Amino acid sequence: MQRRGRLEEDDDDLEEEHVTKIYYCSRTHSQLSQFVREVQKSPFGKDTRLVSLGSRQNLCVNEEVRRLGALSLINDRCMEMQKNKHEKKSDGESEGKKRRASRTVCPFYSYEQMQFLRDEVLVEVKDIEQLVALGRETKACPYYGSRYAIPAAQLVVLPYQMLLHEPTRSAAGIKLKDQVVIIDEAHNLIDTITCIHSVEVSGSQLCCAHSQLLQYMERYRKRLKAKNLMYIKQILYLLERFVAMLGGNVNQNPSCQAVSQTGTVLKSINDFLFQSQIDNINLFKVQRYCEKSLISRKLFGFVERYGGPATAVKTNKENQKLGGLQNFLLTLQQGSDKEGAPQIPAMEAANDQLQTASPLMQIEGFLSALTNANQDGRVILSRQGTVGQSSLKFLLLNPAVHFAKVVEECRAVIIAGGTMQPVADFREQLLSCAGVDPARVVEFSCGHVIPPENILPIILCSGPSNQQLEFTYQTRDLPQMMDETGRILCNLCNVVPGGVVCFFPSYEYEKQVYAHWEKTGLLTRLATKKKIFQEPKKANQVEQVLVEYAKCIKRCSQAGGQMTGALLLSVVGGKMSEGINFSDDLGRCVIMVGMPYPNIKSPELQEKMTWLDKTMPRAAGQAPSRVLIENLCMKAVNQSIGRAIRHQKDFASILLLDHRYARPAIFNKLPQWIRERTQVKPAFGSAFAELRKVRTCILCTATKTVSHCTHPYFSQTFTLE
Repeated sequence: MQRRGRLEEDDDDLEEEHVTKIYYCSRTHSQLSQFVREVQKSPFGKDTRLVSLGSRQNLCVNEEVRRLGALSLINDRCMEMQKNKHEKKSDGESEGKKRRASRTVCPFYSYEQMQFLRDEVLVEVKDIEQLVALGRETKACPYYGSRYAIPAAQLVVLPYQMLLHEPTRSAAGIKLKDQVVIIDEAHNLIDTITCIHSVEVSGSQLCCAHSQLLQYMERYRKRLKAKNLMYIKQILYLLERFVAMLGGNVNQNPSCQAVSQTGTVLKSINDFLFQSQIDNINLFKVQRYCEKSLISRKLFGFVERYGGPATAVKTNKENQKLGGLQNFLLTLQQGSDKEGAPQIPAMEAANDQLQTASPLMQIEGFLSALTNANQDGRVILSRQGTVGQSSLKFLLLNPAVHFAKVVEECRAVIIAGGTMQPVADFREQLLSCAGVDPARVVEFSCGHVIPPENILPIILCSGPSNQQLEFTYQTRDLPQMMDETGRILCNLCNVVPGGVVCFFPSYEYEKQVYAHWEKTGLLTRLATKKKIFQEPKKANQVEQVLVEYAKCIKRCSQAGGQMTGALLLSVVGGKMSEGINFSDDLGRCVIMVGMPYPNIKSPELQEKMTWLDKTMPRAAGQAPSRVLIENLCMKAVNQSIGRAIRHQKDFASILLLDHRYARPAIFNKLPQWIRERTQVKPAFGSAFAELRKVRTCILCTATKTVSHCTHPYFSQTFTLE
């Protein structure tokens, strides 16, 4: 009776009336924490009821669960613990440690303590770090406690993935009806919606899910209702057909099955359903069954309880022999290797990967994606060396179908960001396609907080030896182009103190140029003025490189001498082109080498271009696909060059190395505050003279203290009224 009363209390709380509120979304938790700190400092901080939402990975305070690391495993364990709390205790204590461990309940999932945490959150504004600390102190779950605070909150702060994905929104108890939504850092909003609703499943995941579900069905066949048994058989059939589409057999080990015809094939949703022979199955009903029965979570619990070698993909004797032979050959190969410890055999590694994953949940997402309208998406079949390495991917082509639900329900939607240019994509691909009346769209753009003299943007058309700068795929690999780029950097490093950040179109091209400079001796000349750093590919190495880069600049500015700072070679779209602040001496000059156009040979991009040409009108005589390519390029450029100016008293020069930036169609896609101050220089001499003037300005102000303001500004917003 007591437990039933608790459940009724939970239901009553979920039905609590929602006050009018603002949902503020941004891309990362650090950006949200920064916003919350600004609210705390503001005059409204004490009177505002604010709640911060986040993922279990950020908010979980149960150390046993946090240690699992992967978000999917944390989610599954959390749900399993909740289920255990509401279930009767089992008599089966003799079933071993594994079963007892799976019956653990979370000590932080206490209704009374979470209600106490909810009240504390609403009394005083707290960011995610403070919320987690409060959860540990009060022994209450911050993840669920913060959700209880949503109805009474006036301001809800959350990552925009949580708001843009309808099932996540619904699970969190977020109701958008007649509310206000602000989406900050929205420059990649279209890509985010596309990524959230695009799902990829590998052949290994499909085979593993089939094996696990088959064993689950065999174990509980007598206890399952006929209807549930029917749906499980349908899911097994779907998995079997998906593996067949990759050229494999679901009853054989995916790591041992070679794919005869490798390559990438794109299909419409209907074509994929017909060719995989599943068009007679009602995917909507299967999806509803998965949601109501929680079959993926039950399967996860089943594998955890009874798991072991048997839960990996079952193989026939022939495959086992083949696997044994492969392992034996691998052992011989490792025996001849004289390096340290032996590696894990390929079959064992594959099985470990299968056992730690929760494949059916991912596959449910793929099944859900197949219920989209035929024209709104494509299925990509990627057949690699083996079935296990191959994959099926659903690619969403029309993000507006999911964004439409947000704009329909909300009173107002504000799409904001510092570098929103070019804005045509937002109007056409999101708002118009979502059925928004153009009269509802209000566009507002303001200038930058810095004075005009604090920024010097230059489009450089030719280098010191009068070599025209045009970094196309055909010309950028030429030795003379790489030499000319090096000469420009040598000249700049002679006059620009502090940090210089140079962006290249790709990691491969940056490596190629670096190797060429090393070979010609140009790198040695550069190193006499600036210590050279390269952006690492691994995310966990970025912070260390940035720390060393900043230390070097500080050391050089204090010591004086021939070395004047550091040169950082970065990549557009990499870790340092977004979210990193090269303020003050960290970025006195930002250089963009060439135009970072996306790879138009990518099957996904080609399909998107074809879809746009079919569905969108031509703009100013240009095909929509061409506009998309230019917009993707210029969004990346604008994000990168915006790294240098980070506060009101900051100043820097920006060099765009390619004469094509001067073309009106490209030039007009620069942010207004940069475009108004940009100078086009046909020759290097006049550009160099301008940069020397900036150097004089920097030397004059070098001894002054520059205050750093971290408050973000909005230079472009869209409002729906």
